[in-house]
Parts: sequence; structure tokens; C-alpha cells
Amino acid sequence: MGVLIFLIIVVTVLVIVMIGMAIKVVKQFEKGVLFRFGRLVGPRSPGLRFIVPFVDVLHRVSLRIVTMPIQSQGIITRDNVSVDVSAVAYFRVVDAVKSVIAIENVHAAINQIAQTTLRKVVGQHTLDETLSETDRINLDIREILDIATVEWGVEVTLVELKDIQLPDSMKRAMARQAEAEREKRAKIINAQGESLAAAALGDASDIMMDHPLALQLRNLQSLVEIGVDKNTTVVFPAPLMSTIGELGSFLARESAAAGAGAATTPSPSPSPSPSPADRTTSGPEPVLNGAPMPV
Repeated sequence: MGVLIFLIIVVTVLVIVMIGMAIKVVKQFEKGVLFRFGRLVGPRSPGLRFIVPFVDVLHRVSLRIVTMPIQSQGIITRDNVSVDVSAVAYFRVVDAVKSVIAIENVHAAINQIAQTTLRKVVGQHTLDETLSETDRINLDIREILDIATVEWGVEVTLVELKDIQLPDSMKRAMARQAEAEREKRAKIINAQGESLAAAALGDASDIMMDHPLALQLRNLQSLVEIGVDKNTTVVFPAPLMSTIGELGSFLARESAAAGAGAATTPSPSPSPSPSPADRTTSGPEPVLNGAPMPV
């Protein structure tokens, strides 16, 4: 009796184990591929699936988009510049049967072919093209990967260059180039501003020449602007050319007046020398050391 109970328990346990092995659940984002005695039976859609234990093998394949980083690759561009480029690829399985039968490990295969394709495509472009035309490079890499992975039942949805590392010497050279470019643009803009300012000043001078009162109004406006700052000293600009002309006229008038005065004044006549009698009667005789000095 005890042996019979033991056998029943053993059989019950085996049945439970067999049922557990026969029941498989395929998730919504997966698709199952069923093999029976090593031969392909076909795909299985999501849900509860039953298989024959030790006879059937069910492989679950994820249909979600996979994000795969592409390791940094040392690449020499077409203009012989060494750069390190890393990228990221997005792909998904569209045919579960091909992804299981056509290739052993689809993730590792895509990783390797993405690295080689990245080196190949970037090596065909110059450094400037690599930095400025990333969209075209991404599209070229994606097209090449799509051609290679279509037989594996995989679709590459997106490839993006993530990082581009340049040598330090190249960074310094590019910095100098950018600085020179900005200086050139600054000089051009400054020259254009000077040209426009000169043209505007020329127009303003023509207007002031035609309308002399415009200069006086401008001077008054300058005084108003200076008075806003509450300055104690005001320097009033005077017309330079008119001031010089007035100064020349003043000097000419003074010179003419001085010449006319010298011409109208009579010259003084020479006075007669005094006679000896006048000299003797004119006053006391000079005395030298107490004795009269002869005349």
C-alpha cells in the first residue's frame, strides 16, 4: 500500500512537471519560433502556447527596437586626419524566423558590421564633411546596414553619429581658423559701417551747406544734450573755417589802420645846439673836487 501511494505521488509530480514544460507564454512584444525534432514548424503569435516536451523547442524573439551603441573607432579621413568617432544604431527584428535561422547571434553580427560600416563611410569623407554633413553620413551608414541585414530579418531604423574626437593640434588649428574668420567678418562689418557713416555725414554736410541755420540748430541740440549730464563746463563748438576767416579779416584791418596812422603824423625837426653864451648863463658851473671845471 505504501509503495502504491509513492508511485502515485511520483506520477503526479511527473505529470505536473510535464505540464509545466508543455505550457509556454509568448509576450505581446515577442514572437515564437517552434522547432520539432530540429525542423522548423513555424512562428507562434503572442499568447499561451502548448508544446510537446522533449520534442518541441520554442525560441522567443523580441520585436522591440534595440538601442545598440557603436564603440569609438579610430578612423583616418580622406584628408589624412585621425579622428575617433562613436555612434549609436537602432534596429528591430521584422522576421523572427530569419533572425533565428539565418544567423546565430543577430545582435553581435549587427554590432560588428556597424563598426566596419562606420569606418568605411567616415573614411570616404574629409574632416570638414564629417563635421558638417553628419546627416548624409548617417543616411549612408543606414542604407549600407539595411542592405546587409535584410537577409537576417532585421531592419535598421536609425543611425546617428554620437561623438567625434579630434586631436589637440587639430582643435587648436580649428580654433585659430575660427578666430581669423570672425576677425575678418568684424573688419568687413566695421568697414561697411564706416562707409555708411561717411555717406550719411556727406549728406548732412550738403544739407548744412545749403541751409546755414541747420548748423546753428545742430549746435543748440548739442548744448541740450550736454546739459542733460548737468556739466558745469560747456565747450561750445564754433565753425572752424568761419572763425579763421574772421581772424584773417581782423588782422588785415589792424595792419591797414597802423599804416594809415604812420603816414599822417609829422616828423619832429632837429633842435639847434646851444651857444657858448647860453651855456655860460644857463646855470652854475660844474665843480670838480671843490674847483671849477672848465667848459
